Amino acid sequence: MYAIVEMAGQQFKVAKDQKVYVHRLQTEEGKKVTFDKVLLLDDAGNVTIGAPVIEGAAVEAKVVKHLKGDKVIVFKKKRRKGYRVKNGHRQSLTEIIVESIVAKGAKKAAPAKAKAEKPVAEPKKAKETKVEAPKKETPKKTEDLSAKTVAELKEMAKAKGISGISSMKKAELIEALTK
Repeated sequence: MYAIVEMAGQQFKVAKDQKVYVHRLQTEEGKKVTFDKVLLLDDAGNVTIGAPVIEGAAVEAKVVKHLKGDKVIVFKKKRRKGYRVKNGHRQSLTEIIVESIVAKGAKKAAPAKAKAEKPVAEPKKAKETKVEAPKKETPKKTEDLSAKTVAELKEMAKAKGISGISSMKKAELIEALTK
């Protein structure tokens, strides 16, 4: 039995008792970690593919130790210009051992696809009605908010409890405030 799992932003093909090196995890050494983003499961030829993940499936692993990877040298040079730059990098890694692959609910993934096809058509109708109603109301709010500065919009968003406002542009702030 093996699984394809997303761990620390990368995808790995793992099996039971396999040792894997992933980007540094915030878990302490000796603790157990559960990865629930299982993209594919193979159980003796019975393959289950998630859309995008398999619900109920998980991979349980134990953190063995934290370490640094091999040094990578980055050397840049432009000939006849006297330009040379040398940099080094060592990636922080975590060594984990896969203890078990849990496939609970893996058989339910196929019916979920059939159910997912029907609601896809329904939200489109719902979205059309939702989109029509705010179009009539939003020009009034948008005109008022467009006259304000970004700082004022950020204060309003902060008061409303909207997160991630520091990286938002003016148009994004207006859109978030009109919802």
